[in-house]
Amino acid sequence: MRTPICELLGIELPLLAFSHCRDVVAAVTNAGGLGVLGAASHTPEQLEHELRWIDDNVAGRPYGVDLIAPATYAGKGEGRDTVGLWDLIPDGHRKFVDELLAAHGVEPHDPPSAGQRHRPRLTEEHARECLDIAFAHPISLIANALGVPPAYMVERGKSAGVAVAALVGTKAHAVRQVEAGVDIIVAQGSEAGGHVGEVSTMVLVPEVVDAVRQVSAGGPPVPVLAAGGIVNGAQMAAALALGAAGVWTGSVWLTCEEAETAPATKAKFVAAGSSDTVRSRSRTGKPSRQLRSAWTDAWEDAAAPPALPMPVQSLLSEPALRRVDRLAESGHEGARELATYFVGQGVGLMNRVRPAREVVYTMAEEFAAAVERLGTLLDED
Repeated sequence: MRTPICELLGIELPLLAFSHCRDVVAAVTNAGGLGVLGAASHTPEQLEHELRWIDDNVAGRPYGVDLIAPATYAGKGEGRDTVGLWDLIPDGHRKFVDELLAAHGVEPHDPPSAGQRHRPRLTEEHARECLDIAFAHPISLIANALGVPPAYMVERGKSAGVAVAALVGTKAHAVRQVEAGVDIIVAQGSEAGGHVGEVSTMVLVPEVVDAVRQVSAGGPPVPVLAAGGIVNGAQMAAALALGAAGVWTGSVWLTCEEAETAPATKAKFVAAGSSDTVRSRSRTGKPSRQLRSAWTDAWEDAAAPPALPMPVQSLLSEPALRRVDRLAESGHEGARELATYFVGQGVGLMNRVRPAREVVYTMAEEFAAAVERLGTLLDED
């Protein structure tokens, strides 16, 4: 296939796959798409280890890295040591989580001592360190998953010949991203998993394509990728019909054999319908779509405390949810009720577990079939 994104990135299919699992990244890249490693939760050491493995398993084929370099976060500019952000968690929030776990038969966890506290990973300091690691490898794309990429990310991309991508949820955000110098816009509708806005993919994509075309007047428009609920080839064809140069996918890889998804949560995904997700601040402090569970329901209750700002909410929620995942896998019923993970509304179409390579090939076949079907609708007279 030939689209602007295929030409820009040197790939055969206009299919980008975001995954926290290096095996999925390599499988998609080797099948002709572009795997993108989600590295927001990685330490610099972990990122180096994962990228070295990917380098050894893609034979020089292109792949990318997705980081979160937030423009604002709790504690920024206060001169506070990043580890000290743990002290911003109110006692009332800790009590709420402990009581929620206990109500489901999960032993409350003790807060880490000062010596056990890991550094928060949604800060500028962490982003800069991971960026140094990423650019030490032959990546073809670097993406910022939240907000306008900071100038240092855009400048590094330009100087290294690496495409810089950014996710947007509104037309106004897309315009700001183009003005900031990004090379690829990912128009992510509210159906997507993870951090999302409120506009649906079907509406957002053509709106962003048109806005980017106007702001790029005088030169080739920045390519736009469609994202949000896209899990099959017919949807990929629809995205290109809307003006996108390709698709950015994430949720569909969570039910692959190679995926990092906790097994109990993967089983919940396979059984879930499209209405079984919710936009919630309960995991990161910003609205993110995830599987609805007893955890998300509790945070929506009127008696729940308000979610804390990023990254403080993550410091509160992640240790508890990791414990939940471990217990859920052992068969703990209360933990299974609480278990949740980021996933989009396309989960209703993700009804079986299969290898990532098979997903790529099936999407390509479905895309071709959809284009051929549309061709039969044209009047040849």
